[in-house]
Amino acid sequence: MPGIDECLLEAMRLPGARGAALVDWTSGLALGTVGEPPGGDHETAAAEAAELARLAAEQRAFASDDGEEAADPPVEDLILSNRDSYHVLRFVRTSFDSSVFLHLWLARADGNLALARIRLGEMAGRLVLG
Repeated sequence: MPGIDECLLEAMRLPGARGAALVDWTSGLALGTVGEPPGGDHETAAAEAAELARLAAEQRAFASDDGEEAADPPVEDLILSNRDSYHVLRFVRTSFDSSVFLHLWLARADGNLALARIRLGEMAGRLVLG
């Protein structure tokens, strides 16, 4: 079972990966980072991604409608695209408060969004925190 560093290094092996981070969306702090940060600063990128994650995770409109017990958080992942890159935020279920997510930054020309989403889901399931 991989820890934070191993998980982030695995994320960087995905095609087109430019940077990756594990972020706490309640505080906006990066728990680990690797590669180049979007915008040039890991701390700022983590805080800004945390705002987006918190917005999605705390809104009932994005919660599952399947009638089962509400998952914490109610969102699996978020995908944000711009002209030259993709940002994939994958929420990680933990034994404590499930307030962390993996943030992968992919170059649009080289990245495979579907593969990245699948692999991040697998990594999130294996990630050992604490």
